[in-house]
Amino acid sequence: MAISFQVDRVAEGGGRRGRMLLPHGAVETPVFMPVGTAASVKAVEQGVLERIGAGDAGAQIILANTYHLYLRPGHELVRRMGGVHRFMSWERPMLTDSGGFQVFSLSGLRKVTPDGVEFRSHLDGSKHFFSPEHSMDVQIALGADIAMVFDECVETPATWERTRDSMGLTHAWAQRSKEHFAAQGHRVPWFEALGGATQNLFGIVQGGMYADLRRESAERLVEMDFPGYAIGGLAVGEPREVTREMIARTLEVLPKDKPRYVMGVGYPDEIEEYARMGVDMMDCVLPTRAGRHGLLFMREEPGGPVTRMNIKRREFAEDQRPVDETCGCMVCRRYTRAYLRHLFVSGEPLGMTLNSVHNLAFYLDTMSRVRRDLAGAD
Repeated sequence: MAISFQVDRVAEGGGRRGRMLLPHGAVETPVFMPVGTAASVKAVEQGVLERIGAGDAGAQIILANTYHLYLRPGHELVRRMGGVHRFMSWERPMLTDSGGFQVFSLSGLRKVTPDGVEFRSHLDGSKHFFSPEHSMDVQIALGADIAMVFDECVETPATWERTRDSMGLTHAWAQRSKEHFAAQGHRVPWFEALGGATQNLFGIVQGGMYADLRRESAERLVEMDFPGYAIGGLAVGEPREVTREMIARTLEVLPKDKPRYVMGVGYPDEIEEYARMGVDMMDCVLPTRAGRHGLLFMREEPGGPVTRMNIKRREFAEDQRPVDETCGCMVCRRYTRAYLRHLFVSGEPLGMTLNSVHNLAFYLDTMSRVRRDLAGAD
């Protein structure tokens, strides 16, 4: 079984309520996916991930990071442990990125050629090389439900010419990724226990901040006929209205019967906006990263604007209210602002955990509410 995706309802603005069936279970869309960079959603234990959010439904699907797991503990070790699901004890669906964005982020530590990317590890400076084929081999070893083609993410700002050349490289690498994945992708022994299920490989649309290149990239990827498509290279410093335009222009081209994934976005109001435009999947490190820095997402009233509370502020030292009085997450049901502030300023690790759990619940609840709204769409 490969991926199965069904759209049940489409709203006037393009938002769609759907259901994606993957080897490790069903995913209701649109969905927010917490990021588990090194096979761990930072500061949050897997059992908690399974219970946070509206109705204690938990995260439906999470990400792991190919680049980081390749460097430590090594993809072959993860393979010997039975794949990333078994390694980290997560039985629900997972997605692995290709490592392209992380290599892009290394800047001066990398060298891009048509064959692939030579880079130095941020851990110890050791030299490594990622080609599309090697990225596929690493992701096959990790064995997540969804893998991503190897791509190049262009810097922002970049000229049209630079972006066009980078996009051409991404398309060539996507074809090589697909061909190698097709030849090798059945070699995931633990999938045999899932009724003959197989991994799925998604394409990634690039094209920078140029609408014509985004359209061309989407058209080229659609010709390659992937089971799903991601929109990459956004939220890298461009204005929000530009991000929205690039998403809108790309959605016009992508198939309506396949999942559509915007990588690495964004704030809670952004993910809601993009879901209502027709995006099915999104991820971002922001909920846990903000939580580790004492920033908590909240609304003063149901349906009100999203704000960020800095729990370190002295004004919360004796505040007996929950972070968000409209939130029913496990943190807001039990702990006060005063206690969360005490934990954070005292350097207690529990503070970072509780902050992260609340923020993840806030994101998951946002998507749950959007799904409910879209379920009633005409």
